[in-house]
Amino acid sequence: MLFDASQVYQPEADTYLLLEAARAEVRPADRVLEVGTGSGLIAATLSAAAGIIATDINPHAVLCAREKGVEVVRTDLFSGIRDTFDLILFNPPYLPTQKDERIDDWLEYALDGGKNGRIVIMRFAENVGRVLAPGGRILLLISSLTGLPEVRDLFFRSGFISEIVLKHRIEDENLYVLRIIRRDDTDLRDTPETKVQEGSSPACTLEKIKDKV
Repeated sequence: MLFDASQVYQPEADTYLLLEAARAEVRPADRVLEVGTGSGLIAATLSAAAGIIATDINPHAVLCAREKGVEVVRTDLFSGIRDTFDLILFNPPYLPTQKDERIDDWLEYALDGGKNGRIVIMRFAENVGRVLAPGGRILLLISSLTGLPEVRDLFFRSGFISEIVLKHRIEDENLYVLRIIRRDDTDLRDTPETKVQEGSSPACTLEKIKDKV
């Protein structure tokens, strides 16, 4: 297969917001899994701080990430992954997409969240517990277009609680990073209402993050 860079989701504001949250969250002893690594930027950047592997269903993304030195497995979410991880990162396809809007190429896997934007997130929430270590944490990037209350309820019904750790306004939507843990873990630091940090502006922190990677 010939590599096609146009089929790989390139770093955007959502990528850098998740990277910002991950840098603040990761611990040296963590075993980290990035689901849907795309270009591999986040995994490559965090590899200096902790052991990390990544997955992606897109063969072009897998090749791109490997070029950055990322250990990456081509699979759907974490299918076939047997290890458990202390920190799991996911920037899912979260855009509500109607049937007649689909392009049906590899890039579509990074964008198409189904009719309500939550189809892939629902599968992730229902199954992520299998690869999450005891006391593990999840950082999930979503948009206001996806439905913040609905996403948090999906995880609650799967046995998790969540808090918003970063928020960023971009054009006509808000981007959020959720920190998610099992309900029987007790290390949530604050309530969602008091923990939110207002988003980094593209001309401010997000640009600083870009300069560092």
